[in-house]
Amino acid sequence: MSALISIIQLCRPKEWVKNLFVLLPLFFSGNLFNFPLLAESFVALISFCLASGAIYCLNDLMDVESDRRHPAKRLRPLASGKVGSQACIVTMAFLGISALAVLLTLPPVKAAMTTIVVAAYLLLNSAYCLRLKRIALIDVVCVALGFVLRVVAGGAATGVYVSHWIIIMTFLLALFLSLCKRRDDIVIYNTTGEIMRHNITRYNLEFINQATTLVSTVMLVSYVMYTVSADVTARFNSGYVTSVFVLQGLLRYIQLTVVDERSGSPTRVFLNDRFIQACVAGWFLTFAAIIYL
Repeated sequence: MSALISIIQLCRPKEWVKNLFVLLPLFFSGNLFNFPLLAESFVALISFCLASGAIYCLNDLMDVESDRRHPAKRLRPLASGKVGSQACIVTMAFLGISALAVLLTLPPVKAAMTTIVVAAYLLLNSAYCLRLKRIALIDVVCVALGFVLRVVAGGAATGVYVSHWIIIMTFLLALFLSLCKRRDDIVIYNTTGEIMRHNITRYNLEFINQATTLVSTVMLVSYVMYTVSADVTARFNSGYVTSVFVLQGLLRYIQLTVVDERSGSPTRVFLNDRFIQACVAGWFLTFAAIIYL
């Protein structure tokens, strides 16, 4: 039983909350309660949970030595020795195949389109684990594109149109969170001298602070432009009121990153910080009221 628990932990189910981005196209289309389409969205969601689990296995295989020197990552199943490399490889292969196989339950055209997107996600993140994560700036862009592919998959699985605004905002948000996460590695490097990432010397606090400021500014301006654009005001009318939650959420995350230096895991921040949870809940409920009431 303990071995099974360790293998489940290897797949990082807590991180699967990121895959909820798959549901965004259905939510904004006003079809969240269209149960046939919702079921198709959940198929894509399950596929991405399996695919991301496979990528986490590959990532841990490639980073096992550096993880053992990390104050938190050394407790991961592979780095701690609770799971062997062979079991990790078998788990990775099973999850990767299952991620594509589950898509066969979708209608043929939707299955084909979604399979292309999930396969692209697997290829992109495999390249990231094997090489691209070593290249500064390219690494954070790869992470951001992974979130964009989640959104695109949600649209492909349901046949719902994915607007350029959703893609832009998803990319900018993921890029912002990735930069904040890199800041945590820099703090560890400056404090202990341990190199947590191969490209860590190509970042420093001054650069990361300026980069996060730039990206967060562009993101906020883009979001306001989105809420007041002609096509959005025609559909949602008062969507601009949700900007207050986006602004507060950004400021809180920057506070956690710069003041508290707790930006190591965006998922952990979301699951533990009540202020961030309140901002997300307020944003979601306000937009839900605008779209569905």
